[in-house]
Amino acid sequence: MNAVDLPLWAVAPASLLLVAGGLVSLIGALGLLRLDDFYARVHAPTLTNTLGTGCVLLASTLMASAMARHLVIHELLIAVFILLASPVTTIILMRAARSRKKPEQATGQGKA
Repeated sequence: MNAVDLPLWAVAPASLLLVAGGLVSLIGALGLLRLDDFYARVHAPTLTNTLGTGCVLLASTLMASAMARHLVIHELLIAVFILLASPVTTIILMRAARSRKKPEQATGQGKA
């Protein structure tokens, strides 16, 4: 099956979702590069990871369902696993960073 056989009602929203997911992921990557603090650097990609991945997987579900001519839910299972794993990974990274920080650094009263 090629692009000519796919219906417009599936191709148009899938294209928009892919572009939106790419833009959201790009914004997260720019936030990772531009932000100063570790906690801010972790926060920006985590938020955009969830939305960007959701858009791409929703587009994939839409296209796979249009090609198979019935609902395909494999991509939805992938989305559930990613949506569960991403925040948990971020929490673990932030806890590890907090536990590694020295007490004088945490209060801002360390030696200069």
